[in-house]
Amino acid sequence: MTNTVTMNNNNNNNNNNVSDENRKKRKVKRVTIELGDLTQHNLKQLKVLNRDVFPVAYNEKFYKDLLVSGELCKLAYCNDIVVGAVCCRIDLSENRRRLYIMTLGVLAKYRELGLGTLMLEHVFKICEREGNIDSIYLHVQINNETALSFYKKFGFQIISTATEYYRRLEPCDAYLLERSLKKTQTNEQTASGTSPVKQNSKKIPTVPLSTITDVD
Repeated sequence: MTNTVTMNNNNNNNNNNVSDENRKKRKVKRVTIELGDLTQHNLKQLKVLNRDVFPVAYNEKFYKDLLVSGELCKLAYCNDIVVGAVCCRIDLSENRRRLYIMTLGVLAKYRELGLGTLMLEHVFKICEREGNIDSIYLHVQINNETALSFYKKFGFQIISTATEYYRRLEPCDAYLLERSLKKTQTNEQTASGTSPVKQNSKKIPTVPLSTITDVD
């Protein structure tokens, strides 16, 4: 999956005195964004990326599992440079088969290029190919307005609040966000105007952070 983005490096939109000739000389930069597979050869790049993007450290088992996760983990490239990644897992719980987004992030310098959307669309395509995924869900720190706004734009809804979800972060609470892919009892309740019961949870996650730092 490859996209080309055009960037204007000049900020002259508010200068009405710029001549047509100078406008033609404005530098326009075209960047290519695409997704690639995680391999043993670029695993170190993912580790460095996560260290720079997320405020937590992931253990070696986390990365070892990712190496055999196939399409569930993708690196995001901007002009052949690794600048982001999305890592997921299939979760079988509550009598449902769901896809959990463990991490989805982009280096600050490369945000607002559409990389977050590109990775999330890849997640949607995985679910479409699988055909039996009930929903997509993730946790977001309650003060991460950027992430909340991004996911809501793609149909995710806050289902509940997990108290004391993050061990070493402040605030330590997280919202559970979910996007249903199949008609469930929750959907029927929502359609009838009855809101599902929201419950707090104190369960500490195996993977301590799931968030996004990219906005399109």
